[in-house]
Amino acid sequence: MITGDKVVYLDNNATTRVAPEVFEAMEPFLKDFYGNPSSMYTFGGQVGAAVSKAREQVAALLGTEPEEITFTSCGTESDSTAVLSALHAYPDKRHIITTRVEHPAVKSLCDMVETLTGHKYKITRLKVESDGTLDMDAYREALTEDTAIVSVMWANNETGVIFPIPEMARLAKERGILFHTDAVQAVGKIPINLSELDVDFLSLSGHKLHAPKGVGVLYVKKGTMFIPFLTGGHQEKGRRGGTENVASIVGLGRACVLAMENMEEENTRVKALRDKLEEGLLASVPKSILNGHKTDRLPNTTNISFEYVF
Repeated sequence: MITGDKVVYLDNNATTRVAPEVFEAMEPFLKDFYGNPSSMYTFGGQVGAAVSKAREQVAALLGTEPEEITFTSCGTESDSTAVLSALHAYPDKRHIITTRVEHPAVKSLCDMVETLTGHKYKITRLKVESDGTLDMDAYREALTEDTAIVSVMWANNETGVIFPIPEMARLAKERGILFHTDAVQAVGKIPINLSELDVDFLSLSGHKLHAPKGVGVLYVKKGTMFIPFLTGGHQEKGRRGGTENVASIVGLGRACVLAMENMEEENTRVKALRDKLEEGLLASVPKSILNGHKTDRLPNTTNISFEYVF
């Protein structure tokens, strides 16, 4: 909504404004430090060092090691890379488990795999309950020896409902099944410590946490069989060919630091403001309904429907 010359923006799950601190960190790499980070000489080496620092900053937010972080162009690329890597690594397994409420980055990919292979792959799309939560009994039943990968979002982009990723990953691990989570909405809003989880792949996108568009991350757990999606040069230790988007990577690293610093505020002040807004709307608007679980959801997200309004 635009009021005069002031924009009231309420859709941070779609994208976020680049934080001033992030822009400040990026600027030198758009102007003065333009060397190729893969170059062997000093001018490129100092740029490579900035990429390494950003990798450490991302790893710190996720509770993992820098060598498990691969920079990509976006969350969608990370999702595709994780799922297709699993299918190529285990060609004899022809089953994927996902949900009916995934982001199109995963949903459309699974549809394509199913269609282009003439339905040689079976896709189990788990339903959600009326409050947006998953039926865990149905999930357990869906796991089979033929399952190549499970791909389930950590938090829903529409309702904010958080899925039980630690438990789901553990159950997949017990069956020898790879587990991927699209954590684009969750990263920076709730604590994540991958060193304690059985997650094999995790995707995130920079523009969801005040970094620029056009940069993302794929976490690949150490020891996981991995087949690159983009092949070419030796960048990202051979996991993703193509010259790195240095300025955006540096910005993402700074954004991850800010997310760590502000996470408590996200889960206290922002959550309280969300709750106050919801209470006011539900009390004042007849036949309004809160969609999604009341407590198991992101602190910044609300989804309310109003009867007769489409």
